[in-house]
Amino acid sequence: MPTTLTLKNIPDEVYEQLKAAAQTNRRSLNSEAIVRLEATLLAGRVDTGERLARARALRAALPKGKFKALDIDALKREGRA
Repeated sequence: MPTTLTLKNIPDEVYEQLKAAAQTNRRSLNSEAIVRLEATLLAGRVDTGERLARARALRAALPKGKFKALDIDALKREGRA
């Protein structure tokens, strides 16, 4: 079950960088903080081979021809000016 965590006395520079990263990644501040914590604390749990296999499985599950690299790149840049 998820737990609520309140952070106090976050340095201004850390807060601003987290806020900017959240905007860049189109996430809420809360979601960005969770992603960053997971990346740091759980990074060693999934090895590279397993991560690659999962990415390939996800790609194979996409409808053929519907998602092209250029389309994906355009969607990633959408809204980022």
